[in-house]
Amino acid sequence: MSKLTKEQREILVGLLLGDGNMQTENNGRTYRFRFSQQSRQKDYLFAVYEIFKPFVTTPPREYRFTDSRTGKKSFRWAFATTQQACFRFYGQLFYSLNGKKKVPKIIRKLLKPKGLAFWYMDDGAQKWAGKTLACQICTDGFTLEDVKLLKSVLEDNFKLQVSINRQRENYRLGISAKSYQTLRNLIFPFLLKTMHYKFPKEE
Repeated sequence: MSKLTKEQREILVGLLLGDGNMQTENNGRTYRFRFSQQSRQKDYLFAVYEIFKPFVTTPPREYRFTDSRTGKKSFRWAFATTQQACFRFYGQLFYSLNGKKKVPKIIRKLLKPKGLAFWYMDDGAQKWAGKTLACQICTDGFTLEDVKLLKSVLEDNFKLQVSINRQRENYRLGISAKSYQTLRNLIFPFLLKTMHYKFPKEE
């Protein structure tokens, strides 16, 4: 039976907080990990693919995607692993019985700096178009209670100053400019060069 390495486990946690998802075809006995990105993030997707390549039999492929909300068509790249028992722990942690993604109660034990970096590459961004050193992390798919839990983890585990900002019907995490250097020290060593544009630059 295949096992995940420590690095794969840490990165997987960050990806599941972000754009990654788990799928099961046998009522949760095994799961597969699926990851997709817009075509302009192709390099990032292939970097993630290389990390999980031992579990993948089909290389990433490009496909046409239609946004169900806007009807807008675009091209995306995606790959999926094979069904594996080693993904079951994460599939059961991050998904409710109805298949909706959630934040695990034990996330403070699971989220490490490398996982935080991959979560940021998925859903992080400069705040106010880079006019400040503040950052934000999009958490649109999670409930307010989940976002509150993530806020406490960022504050307690990583000593960041974090706020919750409402965006229409969703909630997002704002990371204060006062925490810029702390966040940079935590995640910048793990950011791909092609993703540096997401992180504010000091003048």
